[in-house]
Amino acid sequence: MDETKLLDLVGGQVFGVWFLVGAALVFFMQCGFAMVETGFTRAKNAGNIIMKNLMDFCIGTVVFILIGFSLLLGEDWLGLIGKPGFDIFSDYANFNWSGFVFNLVFCATAATIVSGAMAERTKFISYCIYSAVISALIYPVEAHWVWGGGWLSTLDTPFHDFAGSGVIHFVGGLCALIGASILGPRIGKFTKDENGNVKVNAIPGHSLTIGALGCFILWFGWYGFNGAAATDTLQLSQIFATTTIAPAAATVTAMIYTWIKNGKPDVSMSLNGSLAGLVAITAGCANVDAVGAFVIGGLAGILCTMSVYFVEDKLKVDDPVGAVSVHGACGLFGTLMVGLFDYTDGLFYGGGVHHLAIQALGVVCIAGWVIVTMSIVFIVLKKTIGLRVSKEEELEGLDSTEHGLESAYPDFVTRELH
Repeated sequence: MDETKLLDLVGGQVFGVWFLVGAALVFFMQCGFAMVETGFTRAKNAGNIIMKNLMDFCIGTVVFILIGFSLLLGEDWLGLIGKPGFDIFSDYANFNWSGFVFNLVFCATAATIVSGAMAERTKFISYCIYSAVISALIYPVEAHWVWGGGWLSTLDTPFHDFAGSGVIHFVGGLCALIGASILGPRIGKFTKDENGNVKVNAIPGHSLTIGALGCFILWFGWYGFNGAAATDTLQLSQIFATTTIAPAAATVTAMIYTWIKNGKPDVSMSLNGSLAGLVAITAGCANVDAVGAFVIGGLAGILCTMSVYFVEDKLKVDDPVGAVSVHGACGLFGTLMVGLFDYTDGLFYGGGVHHLAIQALGVVCIAGWVIVTMSIVFIVLKKTIGLRVSKEEELEGLDSTEHGLESAYPDFVTRELH
C-alpha cells in the first residue's frame, strides 16, 4: 500500500471516530441545557427540570428508533419524508449505526430547547407527550427536507444549513414560542398597575453559577455540534475557529448593549449572548470566513438581547431562559446570514441574491410546518389533559407536586422534611 492510500485510510478511520466523538459531545450538551434551565429558574422546580432534560432524550431515543430515524433518513418519498421502516431491527448487520447515533443526539437538542421557555408551570405528562411528538415527527420531517435527500437539498442551489441553525435551533425556538404563548406566563410575571398598564416583573433564577456552568458546557459541546461532520482537518480547524469567534463577538456585543441600556453589564444576558453567537454561526460554520463569523456573532449578540426585551415587553410571552430569542431569533438570523456571508456564493462575495432567497424560502417552509403542527399539538393537549399545572401546584413548586420531591436541595430547607 503506497503512502497516499495509507494516509487516506488512516484519515478515514480518524474522522469516522471523530464523528462519533462529536456525537458524544453533542449528547453532553444535554447537561449544559439542564444546568442553564435549572440555574435560570427557581429552586423549587430544579428537580422537575432535571427530570425533563433526562426524559426528553430518553423518550426521544425510543420514538426516534421506532419512527423518527426512518422519517429522517429513510428512502425519500416525493422529497417530503423518508420511508418508514425498521432496518434497525431487521438489518442489524448493515444498519448505519454511526448515522443513527449522530442524528439522534441532534434530534434530542431540538426537543430540549422547548423545555426552558415553558419551565415552572407545565404538566410533566404533557411535556413528555409533546417532546415525543417533536422527536418522532416534527423534527425528522423538516430535517429530511435538508439532510435526508428531501426537496430543499435537491434545488439547483441547495438550502444550506451545515449543523442546524435552522433545522434544529430555529425549529426548537419556534416550538418554544408557540408553546409558551399557548401556555401563558408564570404567576406574577406580568401585573397591572393602578392605571391598567402591564408591568413586566423579573423572576430571578436561583443560581447564576449553575446557569453559567451550563453555558460553558454548551460552548464546549458545540465544537462537536458544529465540527462532527467535518471531512478533513482543514475544514475541522475552520469550524473550530468560527465556532470560537462568533460566540466571543456575540458575548462582547451583548455585554456592551446591556451596559449602555441598563447602566451596568448584565451577566445573564451576556451568557445568553454566548449561546446566541453559537446558534447563529451553526448554519454557516464551514462556509464563512473569520470576518463573516465576527459580524454574524456580533450582530447575534445584539439581536438576542433586543429579542428578549421584545418577547417580554411587546409580545408578553414569558420565557424564563430566553430560549425563543437565543434559539428562535438567532437560529433564523444565522440561517439567513449564510446567503450573505457564504464565501462560495454569498451576496457579499459576488454570488448574487439567489442563495439568500433560497435560505429565506427554506426557513419560511420550515416555519409553516412547525407552526401548523405544533399549534395543533399544544392546543389538543390543552383541551384534553391540560398543559398547565394548577395555581396551587405552581406556587408550591413542581418538585413537590409533580414528583413528590420535597426539595432538590434538602440541606438548605429550613422546614422539617417528611
